[in-house]
This record gives sequence, C-alpha cells and structure tokens, in this order.
Amino acid sequence: GVAISTYAKYCYNKLQKAALTGAKKGLKKPNIEEIRHAKNAVFNPSMFGSSLQDIIAMQKERYPDRQLPWVQTRLSEEVLALNGDQTEGIFRVPGDIDEVNALKLQVDQWKIPTGLEDPHVPASLLKLWYRELEEPLIPHEFYEQCITHYENPEAAIAVVHSLPRINKMVLCYLIRFLQVFVQPANVAVTKMDVNNLAMVMAPNCLRCQSDDPRIIFENTRKEMSFIRVLIQHLDTSFMEGIL
Repeated sequence: GVAISTYAKYCYNKLQKAALTGAKKGLKKPNIEEIRHAKNAVFNPSMFGSSLQDIIAMQKERYPDRQLPWVQTRLSEEVLALNGDQTEGIFRVPGDIDEVNALKLQVDQWKIPTGLEDPHVPASLLKLWYRELEEPLIPHEFYEQCITHYENPEAAIAVVHSLPRINKMVLCYLIRFLQVFVQPANVAVTKMDVNNLAMVMAPNCLRCQSDDPRIIFENTRKEMSFIRVLIQHLDTSFMEGIL
C-alpha cells in the first residue's frame, strides 16, 4: 500500500549520497538482519548518513529536551564506561567489523546492548557516525577558514563559534570528549596523544572537496593541525551537563 514514488525518492537520495561519498570500504556481504533493516529504512530512517537537523528531528519524540544527538552522547558514554580512556590504541585500533555492524543495527533501534566488552567497538561506530554525516560536522563553507587558521588558536576558535548552532554544539561536545583522552595519565596507557587523536579524528570532521592529490595531501596536515589546536585551546566548560 506504499506509493512507488516513496521508494523512488528514498533510493534517489541514497544514490546521490553514494555518488558524493563513494562506496563504503571494508564492509562484507550484508547478513539477513542487515537486509531486513535496510528494507524498513525508508520508514525508519537511519541515524547514520543523515543530517544533524534530521537526527535531532528523529529523536524529538523520544528525547524532546535533548540539544545533542542521542547517538553521539550515548556512544561516547559507552566508550568511557568500557574504560576506553585506559585502552591502548583507542580510536586507532578498529573494532571487530561484525560487532560494529551489529551495534549499528541496535543503535538505529535506539538501543545500546548490555554486555559490550570491547571499547574499540563503540569507538569505531562513533567515528563512523561522524564520518557518515550527510554534511561534514564542519560544513563545507567553513573549510577554507579552517585550513587557513590551522595554527592560530584565536582564529580557529572564532571559526567554531561562527558555526550553525547544532554543528557548534556537536563539535564542542566532541572536543570536550577528546580532551578527556589527552590527560597525561590516560595518554600514558592509550599511547594516543593529542597528535594521534587529531590525526584519526580530523577526517571525521572536515572533508576536502578537491580531487587533486597534492591539495588533499597538503590539506590533510592542516586539517589535523586545526583539530589539534581545538583540543588544546578550545574552552568547552560551557558544555558541562548539556545533553
């Protein structure tokens, strides 16, 4: 009883995203549960690959007072609950792909299963959520400012405060979260200092739109430096208690 145009519009939007972002790497043939989930996705949109505005709209009924995406805060909390801040290679070592995919299906049903043991699993899914946002966390129109001010803390922080409110809130939550991991006592165990964290997180926040390998290579260093400057200098105390 569903109009074909409903499916057509959904498929068209998915194809447009795929054309922009390319094929997903490292994924195996989908299992039955994933296929069943995909069939229902037109009626139950995923929190992965959507815009921040759409994600907030999706959670409005369940969490009307939340200012941040539930998926972001819940996965972040799970990483810390599993002692991710005391786990070597956190955010660098990938979680088991089958476990990550299984967790993704659960999260899209607004569940975090009990019994998770490996912090690399929610950490990998959290990175995937940032990376798959329909529009990058730092929107394209701010990209040039970021790579221009990659060594200037004051100018870099000014860019953050000029972002649309939802992007600013989500980015500041992420930076506050990463600031936990750069505490010396944690770095001693994780081996993930501010440079390593910036290296693994920058591609999930900024997307270079150039096809020129030289520009991409040069900008990668600037993207990392921009995120490192934020981790080191951005005052995120105003995010205390905000969900």
